[in-house]
Amino acid sequence: MTHPTKNAPDPGLPLHFRSCLGAFATGVTVVAMRAPDGRAVGLTVNSFNSLSLDPPLVLWSLRSGSSVAAVFRETTNFSVSVLAAGQLGLARHFAFSAPDRFAGVAHHEGLGGCPLVDAAIAWFECETVSVQELGDHLLFVGRVLRCARVPGSPLVFHQGDFGQTTALDEGV
Repeated sequence: MTHPTKNAPDPGLPLHFRSCLGAFATGVTVVAMRAPDGRAVGLTVNSFNSLSLDPPLVLWSLRSGSSVAAVFRETTNFSVSVLAAGQLGLARHFAFSAPDRFAGVAHHEGLGGCPLVDAAIAWFECETVSVQELGDHLLFVGRVLRCARVPGSPLVFHQGDFGQTTALDEGV
């Protein structure tokens, strides 16, 4: 039998590439910051990941053409709130443009004035150490200044849809 990679379409075909990336389940977060004009700015991000334990670094990416790209590029701090399985509505809320995405959303202020979403299951408060333009995205690297977590199941994104995790039995 021929391995699927032998006859694979060109990864330059966006729909094929995106479909393959969708096989990798990710967590769902809200990345936020306080804009120079005082506005709280945030958006749904599933590109968040750890980068280094020593020093503690995380990364995430944002489409260069995003309406908030310029504001995030100028910030010195950002926060990441890892959403719980029950926060699907918030994930959808922060995925769409709105003048004030934090209006009516329970949150509190963290370091640098960055909003932290209440009822999330983990929070990271970061200092931006690097922003690089790579392809059609900006890659942000942040030094974690403070982080915390509470028990709970994460919201996940897989194959273009939201879901939640379940533990596997060791016998499986």
